[in-house]
Amino acid sequence: MQIGLLGKTNVGKSTFFFAATQTTAQIGNYPFTTIEPNVGIAYVKAECACKHFSINHTHQLCVKGTRYIPIKLIDVAGLVPGAHEGKGLGNKFLDDARQAEVLIHVVDASGSTDIQGQPIPAGTHNPLEDVKFVEEEFDQWMKQILQREWHKLTRELESKSGKIIHAITQRFSGLGIDEYDVESVLHGLNLQTKKPLEWTENDIFSFAKELRKKTRPMIIAANKADLCHDLSILNEFKKIHPTVACSAETELLLRKAAKNGLIDYLPGDKNFKIKGVDLNPQQKKALDLAEKVLLKLDGSGVQQTLNSACFDLLRLIVVFPVEDETKLSNKNGEVLPDAKLLRSGSTARDLARAVHEDLAKGFLHAVDAKTKQRVGAEHQLKNGDVLKIVSTLSRG
Repeated sequence: MQIGLLGKTNVGKSTFFFAATQTTAQIGNYPFTTIEPNVGIAYVKAECACKHFSINHTHQLCVKGTRYIPIKLIDVAGLVPGAHEGKGLGNKFLDDARQAEVLIHVVDASGSTDIQGQPIPAGTHNPLEDVKFVEEEFDQWMKQILQREWHKLTRELESKSGKIIHAITQRFSGLGIDEYDVESVLHGLNLQTKKPLEWTENDIFSFAKELRKKTRPMIIAANKADLCHDLSILNEFKKIHPTVACSAETELLLRKAAKNGLIDYLPGDKNFKIKGVDLNPQQKKALDLAEKVLLKLDGSGVQQTLNSACFDLLRLIVVFPVEDETKLSNKNGEVLPDAKLLRSGSTARDLARAVHEDLAKGFLHAVDAKTKQRVGAEHQLKNGDVLKIVSTLSRG
C-alpha cells in the first residue's frame, strides 16, 4: 500500500511526512526543500483480532487491542503552476507520484503561502486556488500521456480494428490502470461509441480528468488549520474532496515528546498526559499550545487522514493470516503475527497471494478461525477475518 503526499511547495508536506513516519526528512521554509522523494513507513490503525477472541498477546504493533498496520508514504517534490510543462520539479514530481494508490493533498488552509509556495501573511491567499491548480497539473499530465502519439494510435485502431479500451490501458500501464477503469470512464462520458479519430481536445482532457479521479482518489489534509481564525474554509474543501483539519507541526511535537518520555501519547489520540517529569518553561509552553490545537481540531488530524485515505477512500479491509487456526499463530507460535490490507471484495485466494504467490498457486482451501468453517478460494473476506490458508505449495 503506497500513499502519496501531494501539494505545492512549502505547505508542510515534509512535516506531515516526518510526523507520520518518524523518518528524518529535510524540512525548510522555502520551495523545493524536497527534491528527491522521501519514502518512509507510516501506520494506519484498526481493531486487532485479539479483541474478538478476548486474548492478550505481545506484539509490537498491537497496543491495547489497536493494531498498527504499515503502509508506504511517499513525500515528493512540491508543485508549482506549469509543472506539467516542466516548470520547477514538475515532471519529476508527477513521475514519482504515479506510484501512489491514493493521494493526500496537503493544503495550507491558513492561506499563509502564495501560489508559488512563498511565505505571506496568514489569510492573504485563497487555499482553494491551490486545490484547483494542483489537480489541474495532474490532469494535464494525464492528458499528455494519453495524447502522446494519439493520431498514430487512432490510425492503427482504424486499420487493425483494435479495441480502444486495450489501447488506452496500454498507455497508462505504468500507473497500474486496468481495462475495467478505462471502460468505466469511457461509458461514463459516453465515449465508448465515438470513434477515437473524432475525439476532440476536450474529450481527451475530460477522459484524463475522470480517469485520474477514478484511479487516484484524493483526500485533503487541511494543514495549518490551527492558524485559521475560523474553520469555515473546511466546508469549501469538503465540497471538492473528503477533508481533515490538520496540524502536522503539532503531531510532530507530540510524537517527539512521547519518544523522549515526556508524555503518554499514541498517534491519533485526541489528548495526551504529561508523565511525572519536570518540564522546562519552553516545553510547558509548547505542550500547552499543543493541547489547545488538539481541542480546536479534535486531534492533530495526521493519523485520521491516513486512516481515512485507506479505509474511506480505498475501502480497504484488514485480514489476519495464521498458520494454526486454533492457536491463532504462525509456526513459531507468534499470535496474530501479521495483518494484511486488502481491497473490499477480496477473496481467500487474494489473501493467499498477499502472503506469498506460491500459496495462491497451490490453494486448496482456507479455514475461518472465527467460525471454524472451511471456505473456498472465492470466499469473500470481511474486515477482521482470521484465516488459515491450506495449499499444496509452501511459501518458498
